Amino acid sequence: MEKDQIKRLLESVKEREIPVDEALKALRHLPYEDMGFAHIDHHRSLRQGVPEAVFAEGKTVEQVTAIVKGMLKAGSRILITRANDKHFKSVKKIAPSAIHNKDARTIVIGSEKTKKTKGMVLVLSAGTSDIPVAAEAAVTAEFLGSSVETMYDVGVAGIHRLLDKRDKLFAARVLIVVAGMDGALPSVVGGIVDKPVIAVPTSIGYGASFSGISALLAMLNSCASGIAVVNIDNGFGAGCLAHKINMLGE
Repeated sequence: MEKDQIKRLLESVKEREIPVDEALKALRHLPYEDMGFAHIDHHRSLRQGVPEAVFAEGKTVEQVTAIVKGMLKAGSRILITRANDKHFKSVKKIAPSAIHNKDARTIVIGSEKTKKTKGMVLVLSAGTSDIPVAAEAAVTAEFLGSSVETMYDVGVAGIHRLLDKRDKLFAARVLIVVAGMDGALPSVVGGIVDKPVIAVPTSIGYGASFSGISALLAMLNSCASGIAVVNIDNGFGAGCLAHKINMLGE
């Protein structure tokens, strides 16, 4: 349930002279929708500040479509992650406004309703191969309402590519830095800026990268202080965190 729906509900609550704070407290614990194979949490936006997202990977087309129907009925904006062409084709039939970002593997419905922040989230990728994860982070933060810019393929193997765009680094309120291989880029960025840096390791790399574990450990051991690290390939989690930090400055 989105905030505008909550406001309409509160108007009716006010007529009964129930304190708004008590009504909000009650709304935080309203039940979910039980679909048998899924439990849709319609009130997550109220509790956490971000709505529930649909993780499509591992779900059938029919399951994803049914969940989307339930969320649309509740008036929710919808973000579907790890979606493929089959998911999009089915969702498009019930939500003509749905937008599929193939790079990010996302489907977005209702993002035009969000008001964008003054503060900017900057998403960087070390290499072109890291773009799917970086794009997922960018789509997520933008869906939630953050103003987002991207800088792709600016890894440490050609550090001049990053340093040539220092002004953009300094202009960001939050930075998401996505890297595979040796995972070095977040440390470099963290040593340049005075803003929060969220590091995202990817599973990109040759054998000894161990599907992202090397990058993850490098980021956890960064000598640049104050870097937050999310799970391997977790662009969605990085986008959510960046947006929440960004909102603190609004």
